[in-house]
Amino acid sequence: MKVFYGVQGTGNGHLARSRVMARELKAAGIETQFLFTGRAADKYFDMAVFGDYWVRTGLTFNTSKGKLNYLKTAAEANVSMFLHDIKTLDLSDYDLVITDFEPVCAWAAKKQKKRVLGLGNQYAYHYDIPRKGSDPIADLIMKYFAPANISVGMHWHHFGQPIVPPVVDALETKGIIKNKIVVYLPFEDTSDVEKLLAPFENFDFHVSSPLALTSKHSNITYHSMSCDSFLKELYTCEGIISNAGFAMTSEALQLGKKILVKPLHAQVEQTSNGAALQQLGYAHVMDELDVETVQHWLHDNRAVHITYPNTAKILVQWIQDGMPEMDNDFIEEIWSHVDVLHVER
Repeated sequence: MKVFYGVQGTGNGHLARSRVMARELKAAGIETQFLFTGRAADKYFDMAVFGDYWVRTGLTFNTSKGKLNYLKTAAEANVSMFLHDIKTLDLSDYDLVITDFEPVCAWAAKKQKKRVLGLGNQYAYHYDIPRKGSDPIADLIMKYFAPANISVGMHWHHFGQPIVPPVVDALETKGIIKNKIVVYLPFEDTSDVEKLLAPFENFDFHVSSPLALTSKHSNITYHSMSCDSFLKELYTCEGIISNAGFAMTSEALQLGKKILVKPLHAQVEQTSNGAALQQLGYAHVMDELDVETVQHWLHDNRAVHITYPNTAKILVQWIQDGMPEMDNDFIEEIWSHVDVLHVER
Protein backbone atom coordinates (compact mmCIF):
# COMPACT_ATOMS: atom_id res chain seq x y z
CA MET A 1 0.00 0.00 0.00
CA LYS A 2 1.28 3.45 -0.93
CA VAL A 3 -0.01 6.55 0.84
CA PHE A 4 0.45 10.23 0.05
CA TYR A 5 0.16 12.31 3.22
CA GLY A 6 -0.23 16.11 3.17
CA VAL A 7 0.31 18.18 6.32
CA GLN A 8 -0.63 21.81 6.96
CA GLY A 9 2.55 23.46 8.25
CA THR A 10 0.98 26.57 9.80
CA GLY A 11 1.59 26.15 13.52
CA ASN A 12 3.10 22.98 14.99
CA GLY A 13 0.02 20.97 15.97
CA HIS A 14 -0.47 19.31 12.59
CA LEU A 15 3.19 18.32 12.56
CA ALA A 16 3.07 16.89 16.09
CA ARG A 17 0.09 14.69 15.18
CA SER A 18 1.68 13.64 11.88
CA ARG A 19 4.92 12.58 13.60
CA VAL A 20 2.94 10.05 15.63
CA MET A 21 1.07 8.88 12.52
CA ALA A 22 4.34 8.60 10.57
CA ARG A 23 5.80 6.20 13.13
CA GLU A 24 2.70 3.99 13.10
CA LEU A 25 2.49 3.96 9.30
CA LYS A 26 6.15 2.91 9.11
CA ALA A 27 5.64 0.23 11.77
CA ALA A 28 2.78 -1.17 9.68
CA GLY A 29 5.02 -1.30 6.60
CA ILE A 30 3.01 1.31 4.69
CA GLU A 31 5.09 3.31 2.23
CA THR A 32 4.27 7.00 2.77
CA GLN A 33 5.28 10.16 0.93
CA PHE A 34 4.83 13.30 3.04
CA LEU A 35 4.12 16.80 1.73
CA PHE A 36 4.25 19.95 3.87
CA THR A 37 2.83 23.34 2.96
CA GLY A 38 2.13 26.61 4.75
CA ARG A 39 5.61 27.73 5.80
CA ALA A 40 9.08 28.20 4.31
CA ALA A 41 11.18 25.06 3.95
CA ASP A 42 13.86 26.32 6.36
CA LYS A 43 11.28 26.86 9.15
CA TYR A 44 10.57 23.18 9.71
CA PHE A 45 12.43 21.30 12.45
CA ASP A 46 12.81 17.73 13.77
CA MET A 47 11.64 16.23 10.48
CA ALA A 48 13.70 13.01 10.32
CA VAL A 49 10.67 10.78 10.95
CA PHE A 50 9.14 11.95 7.65
CA GLY A 51 11.98 10.68 5.49
CA ASP A 52 12.41 12.32 2.08
CA TYR A 53 9.48 14.72 2.47
CA TRP A 54 8.40 17.39 -0.01
CA VAL A 55 7.64 21.07 0.61
CA ARG A 56 5.34 23.31 -1.43
CA THR A 57 4.04 26.83 -0.84
CA GLY A 58 0.38 26.01 -0.24
CA LEU A 59 -1.76 28.42 1.77
CA THR A 60 -1.21 29.88 5.21
CA PHE A 61 -3.01 32.21 7.58
CA ASN A 62 -1.92 35.73 8.54
CA THR A 63 -2.09 36.46 12.26
CA SER A 64 -1.23 39.56 14.25
CA LYS A 65 -1.48 40.23 17.99
CA GLY A 66 -3.50 37.11 18.64
CA LYS A 67 -6.02 37.49 15.81
CA LEU A 68 -6.49 35.86 12.42
CA ASN A 69 -6.64 38.51 9.68
CA TYR A 70 -8.80 37.36 6.75
CA LEU A 71 -7.95 40.31 4.50
CA LYS A 72 -4.17 39.92 4.85
CA THR A 73 -4.51 36.17 4.50
CA ALA A 74 -6.29 36.65 1.15
CA ALA A 75 -3.91 39.42 0.01
CA GLU A 76 -0.77 37.39 0.77
CA ALA A 77 -2.02 34.13 -0.74
CA ASN A 78 0.01 33.12 -3.80
CA VAL A 79 -2.99 31.79 -5.70
CA SER A 80 -1.13 31.15 -8.97
CA MET A 81 1.51 29.05 -7.18
CA PHE A 82 -1.20 27.23 -5.24
CA LEU A 83 -3.02 26.30 -8.45
CA HIS A 84 0.29 25.31 -10.07
CA ASP A 85 1.11 23.00 -7.15
CA ILE A 86 -2.31 21.36 -7.41
CA LYS A 87 -1.97 20.90 -11.17
CA THR A 88 1.56 19.43 -11.05
CA LEU A 89 1.11 17.09 -8.05
CA ASP A 90 0.88 13.62 -9.60
CA LEU A 91 -0.92 11.19 -7.28
CA SER A 92 -1.35 8.36 -9.77
CA ASP A 93 1.04 6.02 -7.93
CA TYR A 94 -0.78 6.22 -4.60
CA ASP A 95 -3.58 4.06 -3.23
CA LEU A 96 -4.77 6.64 -0.71
CA VAL A 97 -4.30 10.36 -0.05
CA ILE A 98 -4.42 11.57 3.56
CA THR A 99 -4.77 15.25 4.35
CA ASP A 100 -4.16 16.76 7.76
CA PHE A 101 -6.03 19.90 6.69
CA GLU A 102 -3.47 20.34 3.87
CA PRO A 103 -5.12 21.90 0.78
CA VAL A 104 -2.72 21.09 -2.09
CA CYS A 105 -2.96 17.32 -1.84
CA ALA A 106 -6.69 17.50 -0.99
CA TRP A 107 -7.56 19.50 -4.11
CA ALA A 108 -5.11 17.60 -6.33
CA ALA A 109 -6.71 14.34 -5.23
CA LYS A 110 -10.19 15.73 -5.85
CA LYS A 111 -9.11 16.80 -9.34
CA GLN A 112 -7.60 13.36 -10.03
CA LYS A 113 -10.58 11.50 -8.51
CA LYS A 114 -8.45 9.85 -5.82
CA ARG A 115 -9.74 8.81 -2.40
CA VAL A 116 -8.96 11.45 0.23
CA LEU A 117 -9.00 10.77 3.97
CA GLY A 118 -9.15 13.87 6.15
CA LEU A 119 -7.68 13.54 9.65
CA GLY A 120 -7.76 16.15 12.40
CA ASN A 121 -9.71 18.33 14.79
CA GLN A 122 -11.13 20.43 11.94
CA TYR A 123 -13.09 17.46 10.59
CA ALA A 124 -14.87 17.04 13.94
CA TYR A 125 -16.75 20.23 13.11
CA HIS A 126 -18.84 18.31 10.60
CA TYR A 127 -20.74 17.11 13.67
CA ASP A 128 -22.71 18.64 16.54
CA ILE A 129 -19.93 19.64 18.94
CA PRO A 130 -19.29 22.85 20.93
CA ARG A 131 -18.81 25.73 18.54
CA LYS A 132 -18.13 29.42 19.09
CA GLY A 133 -17.25 32.34 16.85
CA SER A 134 -18.62 30.90 13.63
CA ASP A 135 -19.17 33.20 10.65
CA PRO A 136 -19.77 32.63 6.91
CA ILE A 137 -16.06 32.94 6.02
CA ALA A 138 -15.00 30.53 8.77
CA ASP A 139 -17.67 28.04 7.66
CA LEU A 140 -16.39 28.19 4.07
CA ILE A 141 -12.79 27.64 5.20
CA MET A 142 -13.76 24.62 7.29
CA LYS A 143 -15.72 23.12 4.37
CA TYR A 144 -13.51 23.90 1.37
CA PHE A 145 -9.94 24.50 2.59
CA ALA A 146 -8.97 20.81 2.50
CA PRO A 147 -11.98 18.73 1.36
CA ALA A 148 -12.02 14.96 1.87
CA ASN A 149 -14.19 12.05 0.69
CA ILE A 150 -13.85 10.37 4.09
CA SER A 151 -13.06 12.27 7.25
CA VAL A 152 -12.13 11.31 10.79
CA GLY A 153 -12.68 14.09 13.28
CA MET A 154 -10.77 14.17 16.55
CA HIS A 155 -11.64 15.78 19.87
CA TRP A 156 -11.00 15.53 23.61
CA HIS A 157 -14.49 14.12 24.15
CA HIS A 158 -16.92 12.37 21.82
CA PHE A 159 -19.94 14.63 22.58
CA GLY A 160 -22.12 11.71 21.46
CA GLN A 161 -20.73 11.95 17.91
CA PRO A 162 -18.72 9.53 15.67
CA ILE A 163 -15.36 11.17 16.37
CA VAL A 164 -12.19 9.70 17.84
CA PRO A 165 -9.73 10.72 20.59
CA PRO A 166 -6.62 12.77 19.77
CA VAL A 167 -3.54 11.32 18.12
CA VAL A 168 -0.95 11.98 20.80
CA ASP A 169 2.22 10.34 22.08
CA ALA A 170 2.03 8.21 25.23
CA LEU A 171 3.55 10.88 27.49
CA GLU A 172 4.32 10.63 31.20
CA THR A 173 5.08 13.44 33.66
CA LYS A 174 8.62 13.19 34.98
CA GLY A 175 9.09 15.03 38.27
CA ILE A 176 7.05 18.23 38.42
CA ILE A 177 8.95 21.39 39.35
CA LYS A 178 6.78 23.63 41.51
CA ASN A 179 5.79 26.96 39.94
CA LYS A 180 7.30 26.06 36.57
CA ILE A 181 5.01 27.15 33.73
CA VAL A 182 5.46 26.46 30.01
CA VAL A 183 4.19 29.21 27.70
CA TYR A 184 3.36 28.60 24.04
CA LEU A 185 1.66 31.66 22.51
CA PRO A 186 3.08 31.81 18.95
CA PHE A 187 0.32 34.07 17.64
CA GLU A 188 0.75 36.75 20.31
CA ASP A 189 3.16 39.70 20.32
CA THR A 190 6.26 38.89 22.38
CA SER A 191 6.21 42.19 24.25
CA ASP A 192 2.56 41.58 25.22
CA VAL A 193 3.44 38.14 26.56
CA GLU A 194 6.33 39.54 28.61
CA LYS A 195 4.07 42.24 30.04
CA LEU A 196 1.57 39.56 31.00
CA LEU A 197 4.08 37.32 32.78
CA ALA A 198 6.54 39.77 34.35
CA PRO A 199 4.48 40.62 37.50
CA PHE A 200 4.49 37.00 38.73
CA GLU A 201 8.02 36.89 40.11
CA ASN A 202 7.45 33.73 42.17
CA PHE A 203 6.81 31.68 39.04
CA ASP A 204 9.30 30.47 36.44
CA PHE A 205 8.02 30.89 32.88
CA HIS A 206 9.56 28.94 30.00
CA VAL A 207 8.47 30.51 26.71
CA SER A 208 8.80 28.72 23.36
CA SER A 209 9.98 31.02 20.60
CA PRO A 210 11.07 30.60 16.96
CA LEU A 211 13.74 33.28 17.59
CA ALA A 212 16.72 33.29 19.96
CA LEU A 213 15.56 35.80 22.56
CA THR A 214 16.72 36.88 26.00
CA SER A 215 14.32 38.36 28.52
CA LYS A 216 15.18 41.23 30.85
CA HIS A 217 12.97 39.56 33.45
CA SER A 218 14.58 36.88 35.60
CA ASN A 219 11.36 34.84 35.77
CA ILE A 220 11.08 34.49 31.96
CA THR A 221 13.32 32.18 29.90
CA TYR A 222 13.02 31.71 26.14
CA HIS A 223 13.59 28.36 24.42
CA SER A 224 14.06 27.75 20.71
CA MET A 225 11.49 25.50 19.10
CA SER A 226 12.36 21.81 18.93
CA CYS A 227 10.39 18.72 19.87
CA ASP A 228 12.91 17.36 22.36
CA SER A 229 13.53 20.62 24.24
CA PHE A 230 9.83 21.49 24.33
CA LEU A 231 8.82 18.08 25.69
CA LYS A 232 11.60 18.26 28.28
CA GLU A 233 10.10 21.48 29.63
CA LEU A 234 6.54 20.18 29.30
CA TYR A 235 7.26 17.00 31.27
CA THR A 236 8.41 18.86 34.38
CA CYS A 237 6.12 21.90 34.44
CA GLU A 238 3.07 22.45 36.65
CA GLY A 239 0.99 24.00 33.92
CA ILE A 240 0.86 25.48 30.45
CA ILE A 241 -0.39 28.77 29.02
CA SER A 242 -1.10 28.46 25.31
CA ASN A 243 -3.35 29.34 22.44
CA ALA A 244 -6.20 26.85 21.96
CA GLY A 245 -4.51 24.61 19.41
CA PHE A 246 -5.71 21.01 19.51
CA ALA A 247 -2.44 19.05 19.58
CA MET A 248 -0.71 21.15 22.23
CA THR A 249 -3.70 20.95 24.55
CA SER A 250 -3.99 17.19 23.95
CA GLU A 251 -0.39 16.70 25.07
CA ALA A 252 -0.99 18.80 28.19
CA LEU A 253 -4.12 16.80 29.07
CA GLN A 254 -2.26 13.53 28.52
CA LEU A 255 0.37 14.74 31.00
CA GLY A 256 -2.16 15.98 33.53
CA LYS A 257 -1.02 19.61 33.40
CA LYS A 258 -3.26 22.47 34.44
CA ILE A 259 -4.09 24.53 31.37
CA LEU A 260 -4.89 28.15 30.56
CA VAL A 261 -5.74 28.90 26.94
CA LYS A 262 -6.16 32.13 25.01
CA PRO A 263 -7.85 31.25 21.69
CA LEU A 264 -6.70 32.94 18.50
CA HIS A 265 -9.40 35.50 17.68
CA ALA A 266 -11.43 34.98 14.50
CA GLN A 267 -10.15 31.40 14.15
CA VAL A 268 -13.23 29.26 14.65
CA GLU A 269 -11.34 26.07 15.52
CA GLN A 270 -9.51 27.76 18.38
CA THR A 271 -12.49 29.71 19.71
CA SER A 272 -14.56 26.52 19.57
CA ASN A 273 -11.78 24.54 21.27
CA GLY A 274 -11.86 27.12 24.04
CA ALA A 275 -15.62 26.67 24.39
CA ALA A 276 -15.22 22.88 24.53
CA LEU A 277 -12.48 23.05 27.18
CA GLN A 278 -14.65 25.33 29.29
CA GLN A 279 -17.72 23.12 28.90
CA LEU A 280 -15.76 19.99 29.80
CA GLY A 281 -13.98 21.66 32.71
CA TYR A 282 -10.60 20.72 31.26
CA ALA A 283 -9.00 24.19 31.24
CA HIS A 284 -9.33 27.87 32.10
CA VAL A 285 -10.01 30.20 29.16
CA MET A 286 -9.24 33.89 28.65
CA ASP A 287 -10.40 35.92 25.66
CA GLU A 288 -7.56 38.43 26.07
CA LEU A 289 -4.11 38.38 27.68
CA ASP A 290 -5.45 39.21 31.12
CA VAL A 291 -3.27 39.55 34.23
CA GLU A 292 -6.11 38.88 36.68
CA THR A 293 -7.10 35.66 34.92
CA VAL A 294 -3.48 34.49 34.93
CA GLN A 295 -3.15 35.27 38.64
CA HIS A 296 -6.28 33.28 39.48
CA TRP A 297 -5.16 30.34 37.36
CA LEU A 298 -1.62 30.27 38.76
CA HIS A 299 -2.99 29.74 42.27
CA ASP A 300 -5.54 27.10 41.23
CA ASN A 301 -3.94 23.68 41.70
CA ARG A 302 -6.65 21.67 39.98
CA ALA A 303 -5.87 19.81 36.76
CA VAL A 304 -7.29 17.08 34.55
CA HIS A 305 -5.23 14.01 33.64
CA ILE A 306 -6.56 12.08 30.63
CA THR A 307 -5.17 8.79 29.37
CA TYR A 308 -5.90 8.39 25.67
CA PRO A 309 -5.41 5.16 23.68
CA ASN A 310 -2.96 4.84 20.79
CA THR A 311 -5.38 6.42 18.31
CA ALA A 312 -2.72 6.50 15.59
CA LYS A 313 -2.25 2.73 15.73
CA ILE A 314 -6.02 2.21 15.69
CA LEU A 315 -6.39 4.45 12.63
CA VAL A 316 -3.56 2.76 10.72
CA GLN A 317 -5.16 -0.66 11.32
CA TRP A 318 -8.53 0.78 10.24
CA ILE A 319 -6.89 2.05 7.03
CA GLN A 320 -5.38 -1.38 6.38
CA ASP A 321 -8.83 -2.93 6.93
CA GLY A 322 -10.21 -0.82 4.08
CA MET A 323 -11.64 2.08 6.12
CA PRO A 324 -15.02 0.52 6.96
CA GLU A 325 -17.76 2.73 8.40
CA MET A 326 -17.03 3.70 12.00
CA ASP A 327 -20.22 2.42 13.60
CA ASN A 328 -21.30 2.94 17.21
CA ASP A 329 -19.53 -0.21 18.41
CA PHE A 330 -16.25 0.93 16.87
CA ILE A 331 -16.48 4.41 18.41
CA GLU A 332 -17.58 3.11 21.83
CA GLU A 333 -14.70 0.63 21.90
CA ILE A 334 -12.13 3.41 21.31
CA TRP A 335 -13.59 5.73 23.94
CA SER A 336 -13.86 2.90 26.49
CA HIS A 337 -10.06 3.15 26.79
CA VAL A 338 -10.13 6.85 27.73
CA ASP A 339 -9.65 7.55 31.45
CA VAL A 340 -10.34 11.02 32.89
CA LEU A 341 -8.94 11.83 36.34
CA HIS A 342 -9.35 15.15 38.17
CA VAL A 343 -6.24 15.84 40.25
CA GLU A 344 -4.69 18.53 42.46
CA ARG A 345 -1.03 19.43 42.09
